[in-house]
Amino acid sequence: MEVKIIGGHGGVTRNYHATSYLVDEELLIDAGSVAAGLDIQDQLKIDHILISHAHLDHTKDLAFICDNCFGLKGKPFEVYTHPTVRKAIKDHLFNDTIWPDFSILPTPDKPTITFNDLENEKEIILGKYKIMPIHVAHPGDAMGFIVTKGEKSILFTQDTGPTDRIWEIGRTRKDLVAIFSEVSFPNRMQNIADLSDHHTPASIGAELLKMPKDVPVYLGHLKPNYQEELLQEIADLAEPRVHALYADDVRFNF
Repeated sequence: MEVKIIGGHGGVTRNYHATSYLVDEELLIDAGSVAAGLDIQDQLKIDHILISHAHLDHTKDLAFICDNCFGLKGKPFEVYTHPTVRKAIKDHLFNDTIWPDFSILPTPDKPTITFNDLENEKEIILGKYKIMPIHVAHPGDAMGFIVTKGEKSILFTQDTGPTDRIWEIGRTRKDLVAIFSEVSFPNRMQNIADLSDHHTPASIGAELLKMPKDVPVYLGHLKPNYQEELLQEIADLAEPRVHALYADDVRFNF
């Protein structure tokens, strides 16, 4: 599997893009920067979109990918998410006030985007992929995902604070080749991280003990205003398997 980091940050400024991970050019995980980070021809290749939770840095480019690809694709983008998240997106983004409701445009029978509900720990099949959604510790029924293709699986927590269940399941997966998780705030802001259900390098260091052993770990969602501090504190963990996603528009092959 190829994972392209379209955007791997927990904020937006010049050269820093919000969370969007693209698997094999067709399966998108979160939509924080997919429209800004891909040209329209590459946007049209996406078939399925997993949305972990409703926060803007994970959903905002749903609006723009629909606008960009309107009338060009021939079939809708299929979005999969928790019912709580689907309701939030429909109520607060595709509501004909903030943005047109592309789930009924150009017509209800042939929309630009379609929403499908996920159930916690109920596996679904999307083409060549098996998807296991698992609740994590973040507001609004947030989910992480284990994505399996053939004999390899990749675990994505997306936004989370300290959590347990996804690691319990992850430790049973002998086919796991990579873990993508997050670290958002420096250690001096542990209280803010705790209140917002995010990680610091210190808390992710403790979380590593729960993770499957000997699997490389990629940490995204770095806040741009704290990136240099975060990179130093991640390096101070002295964990050879840990890699910080400090740059966007990079690819990993597993």
